[in-house]
Amino acid sequence: MQPSILQSADDLPASDWQHLATGNDPFISRAFLGAAEQTGAAGEQMAWRPMHLVLRDQAGRLAGLLPLYLRGHSFGDFSRDWNWAAAWQQNGRAYYPKLVTGVPYTPSPGPRLLAARDAEAGVASALVEAALALIGELGASSWQCLFVREAESQFLQDAGLLLRRGVQFHWLNRGYRDFADFLDGFTAEKRKKLKRERRAVAEAGLRIEARHGDGIDAALWRAIHRHYRDTFLRHGNHPAFPLDFFVRAGAALGRRMVVFIARQGERPVASAICYRDDTALYGRHWGADIDCPGLHFELCYYRGIEYALEHGLARFEPGAQGEHKLARGFEPVPTWSAYWIADPRMRGIVANFLAREGEAMLDYEAETARHLPYKSQSQ
Repeated sequence: MQPSILQSADDLPASDWQHLATGNDPFISRAFLGAAEQTGAAGEQMAWRPMHLVLRDQAGRLAGLLPLYLRGHSFGDFSRDWNWAAAWQQNGRAYYPKLVTGVPYTPSPGPRLLAARDAEAGVASALVEAALALIGELGASSWQCLFVREAESQFLQDAGLLLRRGVQFHWLNRGYRDFADFLDGFTAEKRKKLKRERRAVAEAGLRIEARHGDGIDAALWRAIHRHYRDTFLRHGNHPAFPLDFFVRAGAALGRRMVVFIARQGERPVASAICYRDDTALYGRHWGADIDCPGLHFELCYYRGIEYALEHGLARFEPGAQGEHKLARGFEPVPTWSAYWIADPRMRGIVANFLAREGEAMLDYEAETARHLPYKSQSQ
């Protein structure tokens, strides 16, 4: 198998993308990555230089793909390496550039070592080998394979990468008939509080609807993007995705993009942007023009749970962080990332740090699980 590098996700034909075993993941897709790159959200001006590794067999058929970016800083990749550059500098080394396999601005666990459905064995190993060779060619400090699924994490660890454990809060569908059945498992106090939050939104007279990406017109996208943009600016953050990204990605993803919209009369006053695949819903961004108690929880959590139940999805991942999700029934689950550190001394330092951090994450996961709202937690 021969490796080559693509300068854009769009450089790989759509027919080849369809042959990759992505599990219909909305983020590891030509639609999402191509839109992010072509609209500048994941372009070189934002220190996301696409260098996607492609493997083809001797007949030229696609065998595998490793999404890959050369990065000059860490903004937007959720690698949690804020202090690493200083550590490298203190040891007389440069941390940037680094190579990153992940989804821009999206800390969602998903497939990373992508093999064609009819490919021979050994594709994952060949992708890892090609990535490690590229580190040397580019003089990069590391290769970070971020937010991998557990099966891939074990493979990467066996290949010599260092594993890093994290924690997110996900809603898991345990066979609930509907939202009321889900809520019936709460303690009386927690159930009453959640109902009060939902009632406040209903009493505000807001009408809430769900739209898929291919059912949103230009005017509505402008309102949705305003909600997203203003939320970031209000908190002093950079809204990386331009309006064109959502228009393009929504049209290409179709029903794999879901937006919950709150209207005051006919005016869209708040929205929550989500994505989905065949088994899960993924919450990403939200924003509002108005201040309404409970509206954030309604759009970002409760409507997503109802959608997952209605469509038979197994889980709902509403994004990173947020211990307040525990009270809404979102459970702590481990996440995994894998790191290859080129310099042997820095590799030892990072390995020691990750071992200590991993123990702390285990304790944190156990501690937060004790604060779930379910009846069994209080018995």
